[in-house]
Amino acid sequence: MTTVTFDTQELVVELENSGFTRQQSETVISVLKKAQGELSTKRDIEDVRRDMRELEQRLIIKLGALIAFAIGIVAVLVKML
Repeated sequence: MTTVTFDTQELVVELENSGFTRQQSETVISVLKKAQGELSTKRDIEDVRRDMRELEQRLIIKLGALIAFAIGIVAVLVKML
């Protein structure tokens, strides 16, 4: 995850110049600070996509093995009948 650095005092001044009260401006700053922990970069998203592709490949292999096993069981049952 990434962190965005910004001048909070400058943002408070800009918000107040735009008509926000001091309390509203400080609330906006507080929300922005909390949201920083939830930011993702393109690299983060690429990493998640790569992990998902790897998981998909592993699931395909496991599913193929399960199908082969099921076919083997069916073949044995057919021979027994």
